[in-house]
Amino acid sequence: QVQLVESGGGLVQAGGSLRLSCAASLRSFNAYRMGWFRQAPAKERESVAAVDWSFRTTDYADSVKGRFTISRDNTKNMVYLQMNSLKPEDTAVYYCAAARLSSWDTRHDAGSYDVWGQGTQVTVSS
Repeated sequence: QVQLVESGGGLVQAGGSLRLSCAASLRSFNAYRMGWFRQAPAKERESVAAVDWSFRTTDYADSVKGRFTISRDNTKNMVYLQMNSLKPEDTAVYYCAAARLSSWDTRHDAGSYDVWGQGTQVTVSS
């Protein structure tokens, strides 16, 4: 069964850190581009970060550049999102997503992702 399972969310004070993990049960995991998205209440889902299959290329939303780091371990079928210097506006449900054999050009397009996790809540208090 193809699935993604996120973990690591929680409540943290502004300025704190969290590390999200995504366990992927995907055949040929290294054929997938991986991404993290988030959705705050009453807002559209937005791309946060993406990493290509080889971990040679990453990209971030402007709002998280310099604070968040995406990484992947193809030997463990895992993707991570290290979040530092968290702000209240980072509060959202965070989703892991996988796109098989997709162009890097569509990395921030939610529609280009084939598999989604159930999400994990991140709440940053001021």
